[in-house]
Amino acid sequence: QVQVLESGGGSVQAGGSLTLSCVVTEIRMSMYDMIWYRQAPGKERELVAKINNPGATNYADAVKGRFTISRDKTKNTVWLQMNSLRPEDTAVYYCNAAARMGPRSYWGQGTQVTVSS
Repeated sequence: QVQVLESGGGSVQAGGSLTLSCVVTEIRMSMYDMIWYRQAPGKERELVAKINNPGATNYADAVKGRFTISRDKTKNTVWLQMNSLRPEDTAVYYCNAAARMGPRSYWGQGTQVTVSS
């Protein structure tokens, strides 16, 4: 059974840093795009950062230059390094493994990130 296990959330003051980790079991990560989403209270879920198999990345405009997504396929792990955090980054962050071919998509349970001013 595929599991998506996130960790690393927490509370931090504005300007601080956090690193989120996501381990995905029972899949071949090279066949999946790995994506971080977030959802703030009262708002829709939004894409934060994405990395595909060749390693190409793209980011939401709101986080460009502050967040970095990376992956290690040998460890089935993807990270989201978040620097210069702002109160508006406060949200539940979700890890998603989306198959590059076909509809398979796996989600983690989410991890809370709270940034205080």
